[in-house]
Order: sequence, then C-alpha cells, then structure tokens
Amino acid sequence: MAVATWNGTVIAESENTVVVEGNHYVPPESVDRRYLRQSPTTSRCPWKGLANYCSLVVDGKVNEDAAWYYAEPSDAAAAIKGYIAFWKGVDVR
Repeated sequence: MAVATWNGTVIAESENTVVVEGNHYVPPESVDRRYLRQSPTTSRCPWKGLANYCSLVVDGKVNEDAAWYYAEPSDAAAAIKGYIAFWKGVDVR
C-alpha cells in the first residue's frame, strides 16, 4: 500500500500504483481531490509527453505544483494515463 501525505494529511493511498522512474503514480480515484487545485503549469517529458500540475492545499497551506499527471501520455507511458504523482515534500511510502 502506497500512502502519500503532506502537512500531516493523507492525500492519496492505493495498492495499485505504477512506479515510473522512482515515482509512484496513483490511480485518480485513490486521490482525495479536496486537496488538489489545478495549476496552469505544464512540462514536457521526452518520452511521456505533456505533464499537467496541481498544487496541494491543506489547512490553508499551499504546496505549489506538488502533483502532476499525464492526461494524454505517449503510447510508451499509456499505463499512467491520468494517474497522479507527487514531489516537493510529499511523503510517499
């Protein structure tokens, strides 16, 4: 079971993550969306495609662009389509 926490709050938990490049990608239904705020930030991975970002908001504190996902990944990354990964101090164990 992978559990993602930030600011003392569980953001996501799942037994069905996909690990890519050391990051746990969590199925979207396993993420508590109350804590996500869509961000205008994007980035491009040479093999996964365009990443979209979300910020986390917990108890009034904001962690900008701390989550990302690939809405339309390349064929090589199809297994993580829509799955959400975390960084910037989010603890995933």
